[in-house]
Amino acid sequence: MIEQFNAQQFVAFGKQFTDSALKAHGLAIAGFERTMDLQFKHFESQVNAAVEFFNEAVEARDADSARALLPKTVALLKDTAEKNYATSQELMGLTVKTSEAIGDVFKSSFEAVNAPVAKPAARKAK
Repeated sequence: MIEQFNAQQFVAFGKQFTDSALKAHGLAIAGFERTMDLQFKHFESQVNAAVEFFNEAVEARDADSARALLPKTVALLKDTAEKNYATSQELMGLTVKTSEAIGDVFKSSFEAVNAPVAKPAARKAK
């Protein structure tokens, strides 16, 4: 078993691991950037909707105009809840895709490093 694991394989394994770690890091940073971009866009749209609603609410001077705001309040809350749910689903999808991509990088790395060791071991076992 020891003769199968020589210094050249050890160096190749170290290089492969480093390459995979760098690729995984790049994928993680790209996923983080996409999630932050999505969250900032969502936050911006929510702030714009809230500011627009409060501008209308400030202009309400009597009871009738305040009553007219009630349906708009409900619509704003409903829209906010729906957008929050949709954004959370998009974020979860991005997280899953990023995790799968990182897993694929390490899986292919493990298979590439394992192949030179597994083939001679399988031949000796027969």
